Amino acid sequence: KFEFNPKDGIDNPALLLTEDMDGEVMGEPRFYLLSKGSTETFGFCLNEELGCQGHIVRQVEMGGLAQRRGLQDGDRLLQVNGHFVDHMDHRRVVQKIKASGNQVLLAVLDGSSYEAAKALGRDLSQMLPADIRPRLCHITRDKSGFGFSVSGPEGTKGIFQLSVQPDGPAERAGVPPGAWLLELNGASVRSYSHTQLSRKVRTPSTGGLGTRARNVTERPAFPAQLKQSGSEVTLLVASSAVEEFYRLRGLRVTAALADTSWLPFKVRELHMVKGPAGYGFLLKEDDCSSGATGQFLWDVDAGLPAEKAGMKEGDRLLAVNGESIEGLNHDQTVLRIRAHDDQVTLLVIDPAGDAFYQSVGFRDPVWSHP
Repeated sequence: KFEFNPKDGIDNPALLLTEDMDGEVMGEPRFYLLSKGSTETFGFCLNEELGCQGHIVRQVEMGGLAQRRGLQDGDRLLQVNGHFVDHMDHRRVVQKIKASGNQVLLAVLDGSSYEAAKALGRDLSQMLPADIRPRLCHITRDKSGFGFSVSGPEGTKGIFQLSVQPDGPAERAGVPPGAWLLELNGASVRSYSHTQLSRKVRTPSTGGLGTRARNVTERPAFPAQLKQSGSEVTLLVASSAVEEFYRLRGLRVTAALADTSWLPFKVRELHMVKGPAGYGFLLKEDDCSSGATGQFLWDVDAGLPAEKAGMKEGDRLLAVNGESIEGLNHDQTVLRIRAHDDQVTLLVIDPAGDAFYQSVGFRDPVWSHP
């Protein structure tokens, strides 16, 4: 149907073309960022129901996290952490939510709109933005610098746009041209002036990023742990489209939401089938660099399934069979590993990668695993 102001005619900018769903306008996907404590739940169940299509939100707890954010009974889940899931096996979708740990970004569509879209043969993935994830980029400077410059409104804090040198260190690290800078080395830049930001990524001997802001008032120096990045810097950046997506929905962009595919530090998936002598490793509980408690893999026996799968001494365990172990103690983790008698899939990260993620505030790297 067409809706327009008859006084202005059909060329009125308010002209709206919609599906005629018996007089109802088809709804748009809604996005929710749910962040819970280790002992809490997200406050809803995800069902697969006979005679119904899609992954259906049910049992939304009264006063729970999901209800407070706006999730409703009957909503259909379309996206988990930026990944389209409507076509996926239900069990795999549930695992994706569990693997997210304490924070998950969901996209849903109300039930009636979902059913109408299916009846019309709509491609539901086309109703969603193509890319809603910021990027976490780790840049190593070369003789010319980091390969990017920063501009921003004079006298305004926290608004920084990047210009990227073609084929420079920043572009090779995945920084898109015209991206907005959100975090630097794990710290938000919202309170930084341009002068402060320049100090952060400059060393006295070699200089650093370019500058296009002028007449910026000097501010006090940064705390010792935030001073000069030396030869490496880690940026959380967002394209204009991604930044606008989060801003319009009142969501704060954090490193936990980032696309980490550009980082040199990767999580690894180890699939093992138990042999006559077992898997060939020990699980030990110890303190992480962040001060939290973690589960670590040690005493990897040569020639046994763990070593053959690629396990290394000191790897930290992140997930078992697709489910995050965040919040589990040692005994609970062991029980999860033993849940299937003859095989298990572990998600792990090596000490260098673990230390990096902790340093930039990315508490649970399992989030980034596809």
